[in-house]
Amino acid sequence: MNVKLTVGMIMAGLVFVFIIQNFAVMELGFLFWTLSMPLALLLFLILSAGIFMGWLLRGSFIRRKGIAQDGQNAA
Repeated sequence: MNVKLTVGMIMAGLVFVFIIQNFAVMELGFLFWTLSMPLALLLFLILSAGIFMGWLLRGSFIRRKGIAQDGQNAA
């Protein structure tokens, strides 16, 4: 069996167990909004937001590094 497939199946199993164990509904309050959702979904949304922000910041760091290197090459 392929190692990547095995690791992927183990990870999927762990995610399934995590979702089953954290299905309790949590209440999230921000300013005057209140939202009820399962804890697993809330954690997934927070993780997704973190990954997206990291992806955006990585792009800005790469651009900034490229501009700095272009300036050094021109001098």
